[in-house]
Amino acid sequence: MGKDKLRRFAEIETFSNVAQLDEGKPFKGEWAKQFFKNDKPVVLELACGKGEYTVNLARLFPEKNFIGIDYKGNRIWRGAKTALEDGVNNVGFLRIQIETLLDYFAPGEVDEIWITFPDPQPQLSREKKRLTSQRFLEMYKVILKPGGFVNLKTDNDGLHAYTAEKIAEQALNLHVRTEDLYNSPFADEVLSIKTYYEKKYLAHNKNINYLKFSFE
Repeated sequence: MGKDKLRRFAEIETFSNVAQLDEGKPFKGEWAKQFFKNDKPVVLELACGKGEYTVNLARLFPEKNFIGIDYKGNRIWRGAKTALEDGVNNVGFLRIQIETLLDYFAPGEVDEIWITFPDPQPQLSREKKRLTSQRFLEMYKVILKPGGFVNLKTDNDGLHAYTAEKIAEQALNLHVRTEDLYNSPFADEVLSIKTYYEKKYLAHNKNINYLKFSFE
């Protein structure tokens, strides 16, 4: 492991806005009250990477709490550090495997979920690892409040189509679907937040897909 990664891992241990692995379990059912010290709604970004989307959502919506979730601490270090330096107090980060979500969030605790540019896991053998596969959808249904939304923003046409199929198969409520976000009427201030990876995709003229759905 490089010196820079080691430095980040050491520094992230001192961040007040980061919970790592088992540190996050005591907050289950109490994230707003115990972690953020308020009673505001809780919104998750899964596979948040460097946390750009999480932090910028928090800037736009100070009336909500945002938690970026990823397993790679050297990535979430960037978002956590930015939030601390800029005084964005309604954002936190949780370093866990997303497969363990139910160990960290209680039924109905989450108001909304964002999935922005995840690994599409295109190989059929890795379908279960796709963040919109059946097993993950079942988790989201548990932790989301009734009527809570799931948002998927991706450059990968295959993952977009796969998710739309899952929504149709399970008769979920599809609220928005577009295969070309920035040439659609949906590209508002929220959806126009761009991550590091999205900027790279756009520089290569890739289309950006977006889906918004709920379980009821």
